[in-house]
Amino acid sequence: MRRTKEEAEQTRRRIMQAALRTFHRRGIARTTLEQVARAARVTRGAIYWHFSGKQALLRAIREDVSLPLVDQSDFTLLDAAAAEPLERIDRFLRDLLDAVAKDEHTRLVFAVMSFRCEYVGELASELEEYVRKNRRLCNALTRVYRQAQRQGAGLNGLRPRLAALDTLVFLAGLLRLWLLDEHGQLGMRRAARLLIAAHVKGRRAAARPDKRAASALRKTARQGA
Repeated sequence: MRRTKEEAEQTRRRIMQAALRTFHRRGIARTTLEQVARAARVTRGAIYWHFSGKQALLRAIREDVSLPLVDQSDFTLLDAAAAEPLERIDRFLRDLLDAVAKDEHTRLVFAVMSFRCEYVGELASELEEYVRKNRRLCNALTRVYRQAQRQGAGLNGLRPRLAALDTLVFLAGLLRLWLLDEHGQLGMRRAARLLIAAHVKGRRAAARPDKRAASALRKTARQGA
């Protein structure tokens, strides 16, 4: 029985790997389960044995990467004994970049979810899940920035929630441009760590932003909270 379970898990993993590479090459909308089955060298029936359809297959691929990263990010950000607050944010950003840079599987998943997926129809719920996880991350960042503020960080004049949203925007743009700059035309892959350092350094500053801009940002944050 153990061997049967192990073989079933191996088949499931092979299907997920084949689907990921096919999604990356063709895009999710243009990929059929028949194409995934051929790439994995299994029947369509084998796919349906493990997954109810394309959406379930995509979710399994995403969670295979995102759940460990979310758990690790929570540990890195919220472990107050590990380092001072802004150092934890710096480490979180660097660890996430390293996960994408050093692991091909993680990199492909991020690329598929960023550039090969249309979040409509049966995949609309995946976008809702993406928003939910970003909200969770924003809440964690807010708590850390609040700790940093209590310890004297100026946050460049931003309130903790706005600083957290600013970091989310920075992170989303950083990862997307890093993935796009595969051949180095933008220099993102050389500059990414310097940009992270500059971003975190800016959180230590106490400069005040324009009052009208700050008021608009606070209003936006209240509406999204």
